[in-house]
Amino acid sequence: MIQHLLYAGLSLLIYFTLLFFLAIFRKNNAIADVVWGSGFVLLVLYQYVTMSQVGVRFILLSIMIFIWAFRLSLYIFLRSRKQAEDFRYAAWRKQWGKNWILYSYVKVFLIQAIFLFIISAPILIFYFSSNSALNWLDFVGFFIWSLGFILESVSDFQKNRFRKDSSNKGKFIQSGLWRYSRHPNYFGESLLWWGIFLVSLSLKNGIYAIISPIIITFLLTKVSGIPLLEKKYENNPEYSEYKNRTSAFVPWVRKDRG
Repeated sequence: MIQHLLYAGLSLLIYFTLLFFLAIFRKNNAIADVVWGSGFVLLVLYQYVTMSQVGVRFILLSIMIFIWAFRLSLYIFLRSRKQAEDFRYAAWRKQWGKNWILYSYVKVFLIQAIFLFIISAPILIFYFSSNSALNWLDFVGFFIWSLGFILESVSDFQKNRFRKDSSNKGKFIQSGLWRYSRHPNYFGESLLWWGIFLVSLSLKNGIYAIISPIIITFLLTKVSGIPLLEKKYENNPEYSEYKNRTSAFVPWVRKDRG
């Protein structure tokens, strides 16, 4: 058990270290965002190679991970390929000064590897559990994952289309799903990971996989998601009004002006 987890963790460490060198060469730490989903695919493939038996539930989970990772990585790559480094990474680079290379490795790539390893609990737990036939929890989990995937995909599409319109330069989107949530893409991301957790819940010790959606939701709402992005508009009066009227995370009916 310990050996399997160590090898899985080591594979992620090597993966993110290689990406770190690529980021240094490109002078763009945002590469970490592009390849975030691919790290989960790496662990899925590692499981396939090392598991003695691959059941239908793991195949279902693998399909969910592959589809999510491919869409997310492709979206971030297409969005950022002709742009400068993401403002968050650029600000950190300036803040870290002459130690930016060391801090980049530890605070961007190494931290991402650690979080990815922990969040991968629904994947890794399959190695220590026997596979059984699908049950109602799997179908509920797949439905919730599908709903989250659609919300994330549609909100990303709406925001990307909004940004491509030159008349919207300097503005922020308030239409579509963004009318009912300031971060519907993050809500969709959180929701799909709760679905992934439910697919693994029927396994022995599957309850421990709950750490995955809890951490994802916490990071998105309290750490690297909403707080960092909203800091960008903290002195914008129009955004302050939007913030007061619109739910931060869960899509909800907008408040009336008051």
